[in-house]
Amino acid sequence: MNPVLPRDVVHRWSEECAAEGLAFQAVARRLLEDQGRLARFFKANIPDMPGQSGEVSLYLLAVVIRLFERGGGRIGRIGGKEIDAATKKIGAHAALLMPADAGFPNRVRAIDERAQPHILDEALHALFERETKKEEEVEMPPEQAALVFLMLWAATEACNIAWQPPKSAEWLA
Repeated sequence: MNPVLPRDVVHRWSEECAAEGLAFQAVARRLLEDQGRLARFFKANIPDMPGQSGEVSLYLLAVVIRLFERGGGRIGRIGGKEIDAATKKIGAHAALLMPADAGFPNRVRAIDERAQPHILDEALHALFERETKKEEEVEMPPEQAALVFLMLWAATEACNIAWQPPKSAEWLA
């Protein structure tokens, strides 16, 4: 079982991705290309979304991958085996989480066996709980946000399976 990245570290690294702005686009492109199978799975299971919602979804996927990369160690290529295991794990919970209402984040957090819960909390915050959106941020309807979250959860589970954390890291202390 992999160690859990600490909440404060995950939050700081997530904010750093956002602060990079356009510079993060090149990093995101590299991450999505490196994990092409995961990116294709993600795109195939996210319906066409109006406006910039689809781009935001891919950005969030890139942030998830980046958090594992920043954690150190090695993240192997994510293939069908990891994706199948991840979707099987969350599939048992998906129907119980609906509807995509104000209680959705709390129902997610009530599930104990989530890999990297702080990464998932960041995703919940970005999709559901941010009280004030910045001008450049996209508002997503709750049903779309729930679908994107479930895909990010699957991605997090798959990344966690493929991740070999470092033997020692500052965040492990």
